Amino acid sequence: MRQLSKEDVIKLFDEHERRWSRINSMDVLTWHSFPWPMLKQPSDPEQVTYIEIQAYVLSPHQASDKTPKERIKDYLRKWHPDRFETRILPRVREDERETVKEGAGSVARHLNKLLSSLSESAENGLFG
Repeated sequence: MRQLSKEDVIKLFDEHERRWSRINSMDVLTWHSFPWPMLKQPSDPEQVTYIEIQAYVLSPHQASDKTPKERIKDYLRKWHPDRFETRILPRVREDERETVKEGAGSVARHLNKLLSSLSESAENGLFG
């Protein structure tokens, strides 16, 4: 895979925002309906890794003026199991539902770990 340019990454973030806005109006969802918070679209839950999510969420090319912690919290609101499993998961095709649930759970766990590591770093004077 070739290295993404700054412009490619910015386009990816824009596309992910558009995809999130469309998800609420879609009746049937699949694994590929989701803008997984990674720079490369994963094909299964095993590819949803901490390092990939960290690179995406902490990218300097995010169009937001929010702090990294605020961005992580925004992503957690989208991927949190309580919200995701009640509002979104029921619309995922039945044959993909368990896979999507596993992937979304991984995203939420990795985001929580990232938030925790940033908080610990801040307490130790490394950030913020």
